[in-house]
Amino acid sequence: MTAIYLIAAFVIAGTIFLNRNSFLNNLLVILFGLLQIAFTIFACYNYRTSSMVYFTFDSLGILLLLTLTIITVPALIHSYIYIVRHEETPQSRAIYFAAMVVLITSITAAYFANHIAVIWIFAEMTTLAASMLIYHHRNKLALEGTWKYVFICAISITFVFIGILFLSLSLQHAGSDDLSFSNLMKYRDQLNPFWLRLAFLFIFTGFTAKLGLVPMYTAGIDAKDTAPAPAGALFASVLMNLGFVGIFRFYAIVAHTSLFHWANLIIFIAAVLSVFVATVYMTRVMNIKRMFAYSGIEHMGIVMLGIAAGGVGYYAAILHIILHAFVKSGLFFQFNQLYRTFQTKSISHVGNYFKYNPAGAIVLLLGFISATAMPPSGMFVSEFLIFRALFEGSHIVLLVIVLILLTIVIWAFGKNILKILFLPVPGIDESNIPKANPWESLTQYALMFIAIWLGLNPPDVFVELIQDAVKILPA
Repeated sequence: MTAIYLIAAFVIAGTIFLNRNSFLNNLLVILFGLLQIAFTIFACYNYRTSSMVYFTFDSLGILLLLTLTIITVPALIHSYIYIVRHEETPQSRAIYFAAMVVLITSITAAYFANHIAVIWIFAEMTTLAASMLIYHHRNKLALEGTWKYVFICAISITFVFIGILFLSLSLQHAGSDDLSFSNLMKYRDQLNPFWLRLAFLFIFTGFTAKLGLVPMYTAGIDAKDTAPAPAGALFASVLMNLGFVGIFRFYAIVAHTSLFHWANLIIFIAAVLSVFVATVYMTRVMNIKRMFAYSGIEHMGIVMLGIAAGGVGYYAAILHIILHAFVKSGLFFQFNQLYRTFQTKSISHVGNYFKYNPAGAIVLLLGFISATAMPPSGMFVSEFLIFRALFEGSHIVLLVIVLILLTIVIWAFGKNILKILFLPVPGIDESNIPKANPWESLTQYALMFIAIWLGLNPPDVFVELIQDAVKILPA
């Protein structure tokens, strides 16, 4: 079924790319959506089995695939609305949807890849697909954002490749050449520490471009700003989750070696710097999409703090990255309506949104509450558990620093969101403001509700999947 899914998805993408008939393209996009749902159901029914040698339907992959598929449905819906409203040419529409299909398919495959080189291949494919989406508007800013994204991701993917080479040298010491995660776990005690240390540094650094973590976080900021909002929603959620998968699966190997504490130190440094960088930019940013993007960097830093802290932090990190995906994609989907109302991304020229689109304004308010982890946000639970892990691990100074930074983030984020929602814009011509359709916010309400529900009242099967995913990490 995995082979059928991959072949069918790429055939659909190729057909969309070559075809210029809007009805047929829309039909193919719907067909892909159904294919994605069918493969998700298949993966759930084949939990803990392998497919095509290089793919395993494990708990982490299942969790992230369910997240991806749920977000894919509104992404395709809002992409259709976006294309129709902007009266896109048949060529730009075909390229856009073909790239979306390739991006979603590549992310899906990477989630289940049980080999570091296979994740590397599909991560590179996401770069190519994402670059087509970033350049969608075909203007100077889009070209600049595309080249910046391709350049940084090319460096990051080269880092991962070099890390894989070092990993193979480390494994040669054990007399094996199989870089599958199961084989690496089997020979973890025989891995050469010197080469393994280098491998971790390069692989971790390389995947930070997708995860949105220091040092290579800059790749995603311009991408999320420049690309159409439905594509930016995928970049800010499920694509960041791919970076987490690449780091998490390799970290699980390193955590069972003598480099465990050293690796945690590297992660702590990157995580704290990420929260710090996000805090600095959040106090100065005046672009709504960039504000959402920098908020994502902060959350990825919190996720990695949970991983490095260990204990209940493992569980909380996976919970947090799933909830973040729902919340942040919902905010990006809502941006489409916000931009249609004011025709600008500048916070200075946006305001009184509650008057023009009450349904959309409530989405922004819920998104703000969720993204800042305030009750009744589900992310309040995951962040609280991460702070608890830091406290139990005696990282008190680090915890205090992070809490201070997050307080500043809440102030900066809240100041901008409340201006958007309540403060009127001087000199605005209300006669030119289009009437908002409240039904367009329905998908965002659903995503916000899922994030709250999974955080405050998670179903038993959801908890069990997370617990199973973290079993491979040391207690």
